[in-house]
Amino acid sequence: MKRLLIICAIMLGTMGTVSAQKIGYVNTETILNKIPAYKTAQTQLENLNQQYQKEVEAGYQKVEELYKVYQADKILLTEDMKKRREDEIINKEKEVKELQRKYFGQDGTLSKKSEELLKPIQDKVMNAIKDIANDDGYAMIIDVANNQSIIFTAPRYDISDKVIGKLGYK
Repeated sequence: MKRLLIICAIMLGTMGTVSAQKIGYVNTETILNKIPAYKTAQTQLENLNQQYQKEVEAGYQKVEELYKVYQADKILLTEDMKKRREDEIINKEKEVKELQRKYFGQDGTLSKKSEELLKPIQDKVMNAIKDIANDDGYAMIIDVANNQSIIFTAPRYDISDKVIGKLGYK
């Protein structure tokens, strides 16, 4: 009996603590879209992406042209000449794949540029969220941007506008 009373007291104490915690949410996508520097960075990255994509596509077109010419000339070539042409095509394709990896790979140029341009902005947003959470006593702030597991959020708990204001934007 005594044990049951202790367990009940602990549960009631825990429930009181949990229910008193403030929880809020933000939509970082909405916040970031209010920041002009973020939009500028996104535009720069998109332009860079298009430039790199054109380069890679041009490389693949060159490989395709080499292959078509090789197929047309194949019957006239000696075995040695065929081998050289095949090697040329294979090497060119390897170069293009390497270029593609260099630009778009996990540690590629585009990824590094994205990190360089976006991380400082994202850090400012994160710091503003942390400041508001600490100042206003939030136990938890949830980011609902691109989160498909959250089905409903009450607008009164959305502190996105507060974060935007803290960052100095409207």
